[in-house]
Amino acid sequence: MSRAALVAASLVTAPTYSDGGWQSAAPGPVFPLVDNGVATTVASVNLRGASPFLFGCFLAACFLAAPQSDAQTESPAPASGATPFEETIVPTFETQKLARTYVLDIPAPRGQITDRNGAPLAQNRLSYSLALNYPTPLDFSDAQLLSFAHEKIRAVEKLLGRSLKISDDLIKRHYRNRGVLPFEIVQNLSSTEYDAVKDRLPPAIALRPFYVRTYPNGKVAGQIIGYSGKTGRNPDGIIDNHEVLWPETEGREGLEQTFNQVLTGKHGEYKITFDQDGRKTSERIVTPPVPGHTVVTTLDLRLQELAEKSLEAKAKRGAIVMIDPNNGDILAMASWPTYDPNTFTPTISAERFKALQDDPDIPLLPRAFRSSYPPGSVFKVTVGIAALESGSVRSDDEFDCMAALQIGNTVMHNWKKTGRGPLNFVQALTESCDTWFYQVGIKIGADPILAWAQRLGFGMKCGIPLRGELEGRVPNDQYMKATHGRKLLNGDIANLSIGQGDCLVTPLQMAQAMAIIGNGGTFYQTRLVQQVQTVDNEIVTAFQVRAKKTLNASADTIEQLRTGLVNVVNGGSGTAHQASLENVDVAGKTGTAQWGPKTKERTAAWFAGFVPAEHPLYAFAAVYEGDVGANVHGGSHAAPLIATILKDLYKNKNANTKRPPRAERAEEDESD
Repeated sequence: MSRAALVAASLVTAPTYSDGGWQSAAPGPVFPLVDNGVATTVASVNLRGASPFLFGCFLAACFLAAPQSDAQTESPAPASGATPFEETIVPTFETQKLARTYVLDIPAPRGQITDRNGAPLAQNRLSYSLALNYPTPLDFSDAQLLSFAHEKIRAVEKLLGRSLKISDDLIKRHYRNRGVLPFEIVQNLSSTEYDAVKDRLPPAIALRPFYVRTYPNGKVAGQIIGYSGKTGRNPDGIIDNHEVLWPETEGREGLEQTFNQVLTGKHGEYKITFDQDGRKTSERIVTPPVPGHTVVTTLDLRLQELAEKSLEAKAKRGAIVMIDPNNGDILAMASWPTYDPNTFTPTISAERFKALQDDPDIPLLPRAFRSSYPPGSVFKVTVGIAALESGSVRSDDEFDCMAALQIGNTVMHNWKKTGRGPLNFVQALTESCDTWFYQVGIKIGADPILAWAQRLGFGMKCGIPLRGELEGRVPNDQYMKATHGRKLLNGDIANLSIGQGDCLVTPLQMAQAMAIIGNGGTFYQTRLVQQVQTVDNEIVTAFQVRAKKTLNASADTIEQLRTGLVNVVNGGSGTAHQASLENVDVAGKTGTAQWGPKTKERTAAWFAGFVPAEHPLYAFAAVYEGDVGANVHGGSHAAPLIATILKDLYKNKNANTKRPPRAERAEEDESD
């Protein structure tokens, strides 16, 4: 068997991932996780095997010498006056009479993207195209060429059961400029088509194996991974030195785009030599291509799947983010609706792309980090820290939870129509009393609120390696002067104290803030990518866990917050009882806020927190986008999004903290 055929056969079945390791397609070793003492290296399949010739053969020799039918090519009688010979003559060079060597670039296989455990998120699959090999010598007239090509194309059409639209002009152009190279007539055969032709190839037709980018989990994590596409059409001009043998794949969005350079790999080199009469005298692979590096993310594929399934089942539009509060790792970052990146490979039609762009629910928008919403009552956590740390408010100070409060000339209402009387901080947070926070916000002023919002990461980007991340907005005097022509007034501060008005937060920022509170006050840099490594499992770049700063809130303040957040979920008057679990305490806060122009006002429903309450493993934030005029609330719409995930995570786990006894439940029509 030829080297090319041997390599092609060895790659017919791609390796798969299962049971915590990479499984070779043929009997072979399992590649587990490797602990090198610095960072965990996710082992990937070394497709080069014992020899680098594997890639060169697969990507170049298969391209140029792919298996054909027994009759490799036909050599009809030459045109009148021509002299037959065995060597290929390139008409382009006939008039130049100079010996020359061309070096063509062999595109490298694109690197993989994996989750934190090595499960593939983006990889390559083996596919096939059909190509026409022109007979030698290259001295056909146009009529002879087209007759020959049409005959072969008709034979392929009969096997495939469909027509092929190939222009005569393209056939002639390739013949004149690049006749020594195969002419592709069918791209990306389906498995059915491959089975139909593999043993019945017409003479002069070759199967060409190649890699196609694939996303094995479909839509899952699609907006994070992004998508890729071809850099252009197949070359059809005169062969040029160092041109690529076929179009490369490049990242167009998401991690595919951000890490395009390291995923792309290094070109190989294929050398063709012609003598002074234009006859091809030699061809060989000089340097095999080096595959792209593997990008290992912090995502947990199982958690990501759970988050997306929850959104799909319960929300028309929304987002969920889950972070490890102990190191800042993003474990899941889901938005809905989303898209399947396989739609874009190897190409996407203009009509299909326009349909995605014009979809009113915007599936191309990663809401988790590229949309911002007013945070509603979840922002009361920030106001609570600011109040308790200001020294002006103690945890046992009571303020009247009234049904309404007049501020200047405006009467501002509580979300409940009736008052609740004097409440301390924990009670006010549990009840989510708006008028309590109006009073406290005005008492301490805007500056402490703005300062603590910044310490929690609001108003600034989290710094993930994805383009278009929003920084949100926490309105200060400078912003108010620029947009409203005035400083913050008491009414503005009251609005800010319940997360309304001009304040905007991304779901990623909200989860990050809850991670800081949950771990006791350490602000970790959010991390989406753990490392970049070679196919030989050598670390190229490690993105280390990094503590940016400390919140510097007192232990008592953190404990007061924790108690209040647990009561929100588990207490009788809390607003998030739908997120409670039987065997573990959940700490969380609901929120409901309106945004958009009055004529098209919509509601964002929030639920954010951490679990377990005492020593959290997960910090989370969920936002549910309501339709225009829809009656949605944090407790009834956002909390169930998280509850679905947590119930799956903790269904077989023992409780590590005991839940306080449940009293009567809050009203079912809560706004927070």
